[in-house]
Amino acid sequence: MNVNWRGALIYLLILVAVGALVLGVFPMESAMEEIPISELAQAIDDRNVRSILVEDNNLEVTYRNGETIASRKESGVDLPENLLALGVRRENLDQVDIKVEPPNPWGDWLAILGSFLPFVFLAVLFIFLMRQAQGTNNQAMSFGKSKARMFTGEKPTVTFDDVAGVEEAKQELSEVVEFLREPQKFISLGARIPKGVVLMGAPGTGKTLLAKAVSGEAGVPFFSISGSEFVEMFVGVGAARVRDLFEQAKRNSPCIIFVDEVDAVGRHRGAGLGGSHDEREQTLNQILVEMDGFGTDTNIIVVAATNRPDILDPALLRPGRFDRRVVLDRPDIRGRKGILEVHVRGKPLAKDVELEVLARGTPGFVGADIENMVNEAAILAARRNKKAIGMDEFEEAIERVVAGPERKSRLITDDEKQILAYHEAGHSLVQHKLPNCDPVHKVSIVARGMNLGYTLALPERDRYLYTQDKFEDEIAGMLAGRAAEELVFTDKWTGANDDLEKATNLARKMVTTYGMSEKLGPLTFGDRDELVFLGREIAEQRNYSDEIAEEIDVEVRRIIDEGYQRARAILITYRQKLDALAQRLIEIETLERQEFEALIA
Repeated sequence: MNVNWRGALIYLLILVAVGALVLGVFPMESAMEEIPISELAQAIDDRNVRSILVEDNNLEVTYRNGETIASRKESGVDLPENLLALGVRRENLDQVDIKVEPPNPWGDWLAILGSFLPFVFLAVLFIFLMRQAQGTNNQAMSFGKSKARMFTGEKPTVTFDDVAGVEEAKQELSEVVEFLREPQKFISLGARIPKGVVLMGAPGTGKTLLAKAVSGEAGVPFFSISGSEFVEMFVGVGAARVRDLFEQAKRNSPCIIFVDEVDAVGRHRGAGLGGSHDEREQTLNQILVEMDGFGTDTNIIVVAATNRPDILDPALLRPGRFDRRVVLDRPDIRGRKGILEVHVRGKPLAKDVELEVLARGTPGFVGADIENMVNEAAILAARRNKKAIGMDEFEEAIERVVAGPERKSRLITDDEKQILAYHEAGHSLVQHKLPNCDPVHKVSIVARGMNLGYTLALPERDRYLYTQDKFEDEIAGMLAGRAAEELVFTDKWTGANDDLEKATNLARKMVTTYGMSEKLGPLTFGDRDELVFLGREIAEQRNYSDEIAEEIDVEVRRIIDEGYQRARAILITYRQKLDALAQRLIEIETLERQEFEALIA
């Protein structure tokens, strides 16, 4: 434990000085009763006093009845002379035992210290405040210093062996590693290694991890900083920090500068008004100047990561600055298996665990999702007091990542349970009967996250192209829950709101984005501003007439109606299977794939 002795001493001096001031202003009163010297002389003449203890000018008088009182004599005069002068007879004074206490040698020093201690306290306080002010000035002077954290490459903690699922990206960056290891090999041929590499991809795909792996493989210093750490309220601070960062990098060359979330500072210039934008643009200008000022012998490479490449300034992405763009996409089944192998390394696995099956059951997962899934499985195994992580824990962890933890504590009535059972039975039955829907792996009416129940359908393989038939079957599967409710209970419930929203959005995309409407033809409608790697649409600029908008609505309505009627027809045809599925769900609440397929066979 680190103890700040200087600070403790300052606080101790302050406490002592305050105590001295309090004692000086409010002296301690004696607990004994005090009488004047004249009354003491009368008591001696009456022979009521046994002894007197003299300590400087203070007197401690003891009566013959044992009572003790206090008094004071005149300063500079002996007590007997003082008493005789007050009329005490000599024979009565001789009957009193007078003792003189020698003076305390520290008394004068304590008095002097008590007098000067307040001044010492004020001097110490003044020095302390001056030091604080000087520290504030130093902090203000270092305001423009870079906040980048430097990691040495002597003991790398992350290498390319710790990164999986992005083989093409690793191959692209291996040239960067080779340049940092053997720069003369490239320079001798007149080659110029890319000055900057920008990593683009969805959140969780491993951009930061890959940058650390590059540093670990090359064995060079690694400067890490976030784009938001450049921008401050005061104009010019960000540019000063950029200059300081690159000066540090040149002193530690060869090295890597990693700027995470570069879109915070590299946003397109001229977009917006106000001082904050002026500060960001000055910072960006300084980055552009520093990157373009490198020579081929500096051995400094800038690696940046972003999931918003669409808003980066074109001058930042041009050749000569960020020469190379590396896209980190969501991993396919082989990539997911490789990521699983990395994250289960060192963890005890049961014999029934098959990574190939887990990779097939996690479509759309990125590296962060898979790491979280493996961690959740380990936590579940520990909670169940197991010595190894089994397949059951991994499957449960997948569902926790996708839909959230089970909420078995939620109480629902028997009527609501029956409605949920028929709703999920409708989804699963229609999706099983339609040829283009993904296979149903699990059906449950146990609440998870925000869902009261769920039907888990997972694809057999990764899919990158979708057909119109695939979309139409998916819409029918989404609407099957509402169709089952109306078929069985002849009423409508609020549980289908999420299904209706997804089905409507998909139908609208079929018409306006994918050109899958025979009436409107192979056209797209609306200019969209989308977050490429975040999967969200910011805004749509309408570039079509009101008549076309009405036709779009009619086509969306037609697709939804046809999907609903297809789902209803399947449920009517297989009504007995629907009832059997619903009753089984009411009994056991969760159906796995094998039992589900046996029931509807």
